[in-house]
This record gives sequence, structure tokens and C-alpha cells, in this order.
Amino acid sequence: MTNKKILLSATLIIAAASSAFAQGNGLQGINDATNMVTSYFDPGTKLIYAIGAVVGLIGGIKVYNKFSSGDPDTSKTAASWFGACIFLIVAATILRSFFL
Repeated sequence: MTNKKILLSATLIIAAASSAFAQGNGLQGINDATNMVTSYFDPGTKLIYAIGAVVGLIGGIKVYNKFSSGDPDTSKTAASWFGACIFLIVAATILRSFFL
């Protein structure tokens, strides 16, 4: 019975000591993670702007083709294309300003 108590006490002491040593690096780890995440926002924002430019060009060509062919659905296509471009720009800007 005493061997079990000694083993349990030793295990608890080792667990308490290891958790005390592990807490010293917690703040540094959080700061490193924050710096890593915020460093991705500028390239991510530029990537979203580039995707928006490509989508804008493709959408503009699509609207032009519909307009040239006399399709009556041109205004709906133009509105959805314009809304998608505005959404990408606003979403990238808001996310960047919200998290930085």
C-alpha cells in the first residue's frame, strides 16, 4: 500500500513540475502565433485582389459577349458580376482592417 502512495506522490510531483516548466513559454508561443497569422494578411489581401481582378476580367468579357449578342439577360449578369467584384474588394479590406 505504501509503494502505491509513494508512486502516486512521485507521479503527481513530476506532473506538477512539468506543467510549471511548460507555462513559461506560453506567452511567447501566443505572440509567435499572432505574428505568424498577421504576417499572412498582407499577401492574402493581395491574392484576393488578384483573384478579384481575374474574376472581373472574365466577368467583363462574359457581359460584353452577352451584350453583343443581344441577350436580354445582360443586366442581371452585369449586376451579379459587379456585386462579386465589390464583395471581394470589401471582404479583403474589412478582414484586413478587422484582424490587424
